[in-house]
Amino acid sequence: MKYKFSVLSVLTAIILSGCNPQSEQQSIAPPPTAIDVASVAYEAVQRWHTYTTRLESPEVVTLMPRVSGVIHNISFNEGQQVNKGDVLFQIDPRPFQAEVARLKAEITSAEAALEQAQSKEQRAVNLGKRSAISEEQMESRVADTKQRQADLLALRAQLDAAKLDLTFTEVKSPIDGVISRADITRGNNVTANKSVLTTIIANEEMYAYFNIDERTWNSEFSEVTSNTPLPVTLSLTGNKQVKHHGFVDFVDNTINPSTGTLRVRASFSNEDAALKPGAFARLQLASSDISNKILIPDRAIGTDLKNRFVLTVSNDNVLEYKLVEVGERHGNFRVINKGLTLDDQIAVNGPAKVGPGMPVTPRRVTLDLSAVKLTIDESAATDTIAAR
Repeated sequence: MKYKFSVLSVLTAIILSGCNPQSEQQSIAPPPTAIDVASVAYEAVQRWHTYTTRLESPEVVTLMPRVSGVIHNISFNEGQQVNKGDVLFQIDPRPFQAEVARLKAEITSAEAALEQAQSKEQRAVNLGKRSAISEEQMESRVADTKQRQADLLALRAQLDAAKLDLTFTEVKSPIDGVISRADITRGNNVTANKSVLTTIIANEEMYAYFNIDERTWNSEFSEVTSNTPLPVTLSLTGNKQVKHHGFVDFVDNTINPSTGTLRVRASFSNEDAALKPGAFARLQLASSDISNKILIPDRAIGTDLKNRFVLTVSNDNVLEYKLVEVGERHGNFRVINKGLTLDDQIAVNGPAKVGPGMPVTPRRVTLDLSAVKLTIDESAATDTIAAR
């Protein structure tokens, strides 16, 4: 009897448990996934535009000699800063000094010949008054005087040219800047206006030319001119933390019809010599309008075919799917132009492990935008423009 009672009890328990499947499912259902949830950020931002370019020096001199000769001396250290008027190369001056001395001697001789011709002319004039000399002889002596005067003027012009050539034996720097290496060393012969001695670049400021498409120009910068400086921020490859501040100082006078772009130039002070011609640079410039925008982490945005969406958390802690229209990026954050409101709570890490309709357990976090640059550094830009 004890055996039958125990079997009956077991069967009864199995039947009763099978009649309540809901309680069994509830007992094994997993808890809702815990995710990071945050309120959207609402900050004042500017629309930024990024362009890439290569830096250029305002002045580049390819130094050539103005006279031919042999390099006698080099008076600079390669790669150093030079000033306008510094003597860089000395061409052997002796042949030019000899030419100056020769012309001076010829001028002395020509002056004596002129003095003699003038004396003969004066005697001819006196004799002509007494009709003691023919008119033809008198005209001949007058013409000889004029010829001697012309010869003297020609020699003096040659002497001026020779003296100029003598000064050109000292090859001087025409600008302030940084000099390259000497392409022709001491003892080599150089040819006037052909041999390249070295190059010099001005480095007090740097230019950055870039092209803006006409749609962007017309919508964002149509009021900008060369006389209304637009602040620009520059960063170099490998050193994005250091920002160089400059401004647009040149706007071309026509849009290129082949590319639909406008040529623009930004100028940057280079007092610390950190900017090098030819360096790859990334430029950022902002429109003048500043407005408040909704921002969320870029990772919170998902892609569904051609659509962008964000998962928001309802009052019942259920994820909802919302289509959004994204704007420009600021650091790791993205502007949302449409689709979200200030009351929305978003899944900070996006749809990586969750999806629409899922219940979740919110972990409240706060979006930190303290390290994100949302507007241009007005003080730095103002100081840069004022310094010009």
